Amino acid sequence: MIQVLLVDDHTLVRTALRHLLEGQSDIRVVAEADSGEVALRSLREVRVDAVLMDIMMPGMGGLEAIRRMLIQQPGLAVVAITSSVDVAVPRRLLEDGVRAYVTKDAPADELIEALRRAVRGEHYVSSRIAREMALASLPSRNDPFSQLSQREMQVLMMLVEGATNRQISDRLLLSPKTVSTYRARLLEKLGAENDIELLRMAMGRGLVSMSPEPSAGGESA
Repeated sequence: MIQVLLVDDHTLVRTALRHLLEGQSDIRVVAEADSGEVALRSLREVRVDAVLMDIMMPGMGGLEAIRRMLIQQPGLAVVAITSSVDVAVPRRLLEDGVRAYVTKDAPADELIEALRRAVRGEHYVSSRIAREMALASLPSRNDPFSQLSQREMQVLMMLVEGATNRQISDRLLLSPKTVSTYRARLLEKLGAENDIELLRMAMGRGLVSMSPEPSAGGESA
């Protein structure tokens, strides 16, 4: 029996996913979480074989939560689910140890197959994402997002979610000065002038859903 921790900040989505997963004879949802913080606590309290997790969540966010999960339990079968088709995110996650990456518009049987393969130690990527990754590997494709490091991507996601430099430094255990350096590097690499442009670029790539815009120039406190 595959025991699953289900992580999504929307109750209706978790309910639908639970119904789908528990309709399989070999899968059981043993815990649910509505944030990365709760997911990390659940992982310490309940034995699971796999984590099915939305990477676009408020608070710590899915990217940072996954990073900490894999430090806490190396080899854990993590299946990331998201509406984003931007190839920079799945490539980074797969490099960091995520077993599978599935978009929310994928067929239900594809999600089930991804979960089972992940538990077997195999990798799986939605066909739509696989096509985009193949195209992105072509020499003529110039994607500034693919040039971001894992930490830069984490800082970017938190910035566009409206987190201040202080909040980012607390969550990622970095000094505020280091966060400011990362922010400046992001602006340079992505060719943006302020946090509002970073938000618009991230939204344009499907990396974040509509949310209140951060103040231009960012927050340093």
